Amino acid sequence: MLISTRTLFFKCSLSQFHTLSNKTLADYLNRPATRGSIYSISSSSSSSPRSSTTVIDMGDEAESPISLEEWQAWGTTSPLPAMVGELVQELKGLERDSQTPLIFGGLGGKLKGDMKIQEDKKHRATYEKLGESEEKLHFFSSRQVACRVIGSRGYLCQKCWLPTEDCMCLKVVTSSLWPGIRFWLYMHPKDFLRQNNTGKLLWQVFGVQAATMCIYGIAEHEEIMWNTFKLAGKSKVWCLYPNKNALTKSVQDINAQEVCSEDSECSSAMRYEDKILNFILIDGTWSNSAAMFKRLKERAKSVWGDDEIPCITLATGASAMHKLRPQPSWDRTCTAAAAVSLLYELQTHPQFCFFELDKPAEALGDALAILLEALIARRVRMGRSITRKERHKVDIC
Repeated sequence: MLISTRTLFFKCSLSQFHTLSNKTLADYLNRPATRGSIYSISSSSSSSPRSSTTVIDMGDEAESPISLEEWQAWGTTSPLPAMVGELVQELKGLERDSQTPLIFGGLGGKLKGDMKIQEDKKHRATYEKLGESEEKLHFFSSRQVACRVIGSRGYLCQKCWLPTEDCMCLKVVTSSLWPGIRFWLYMHPKDFLRQNNTGKLLWQVFGVQAATMCIYGIAEHEEIMWNTFKLAGKSKVWCLYPNKNALTKSVQDINAQEVCSEDSECSSAMRYEDKILNFILIDGTWSNSAAMFKRLKERAKSVWGDDEIPCITLATGASAMHKLRPQPSWDRTCTAAAAVSLLYELQTHPQFCFFELDKPAEALGDALAILLEALIARRVRMGRSITRKERHKVDIC
């Protein structure tokens, strides 16, 4: 099965960088890597996320099979989305009525066996009855999330999304991020709880308040994100995306004077949401990212009357992450590496150079290397290759 690659175009001109203290951007972006997102290099492993199928016996749990504590432990501060809870409840009912435990396994931790056939028929019928495309998207995303949460119980670590025997959490060193910046991981539901996802590293390192997950098609998540954007204003929302239909900008075009100056009291200024710069990282395969960006544009038009979202291109070089999974082009990198690149470029900006953004960039780069090591170690232990044959000989984009 061919795994879709992900990509983000960057302007390749490392000469634009000033030499930063200690380690440079290239030190981190040229490490072997795992996967990527639209900034990415790959959706790393085409193999099963588990060595064998996992049986989930939900037994006689409380009426709500997913508690708020369990839901938020996966890396979010949001309430449990209503439809996700409903679908989990339906799966629990299906298990109870059939007196057969749910079995999850294979790529993405999908439901397997006879129960999969029953569940597919039931939810396909529900999907076809939905009229509005918005309702269908909401249902699709919620179903993906519900199955992944149940299928990952007792198997994946809730913080690093790796199998518990490969947990990397004790090796990751957290870092504070200047409070004038907030990352939004706009994640496709098929990337939720993927072991090779690198976007999760942002909240592992910076915390869920500095790096917030927003799952595409989950109404509650998107509402939280856009309510924040409304308060901040369009001038403080930036998207890392290669928008070919509009003039893209660089980090040097960002004006930080309204956010924080060298002499201002940043810690107090950052108490207000309208003082923060919001950066959207689209975390999905290249084929999925187009629809995700279109959705952002549609929402921007309804909020601001203009569907143009300011897009940033970054200066970066080829990443050694291609060794784990080749990309269509060598000028692309993963979600976490894109964030590293952004922070290093911001450090060269005259208005941001006081905030030592190279330090959180370094910490995130370290976490990315740790994730790579964990994924490689798992592949070696399971007798799998740690390199991939190139599927593309030319830049198809």
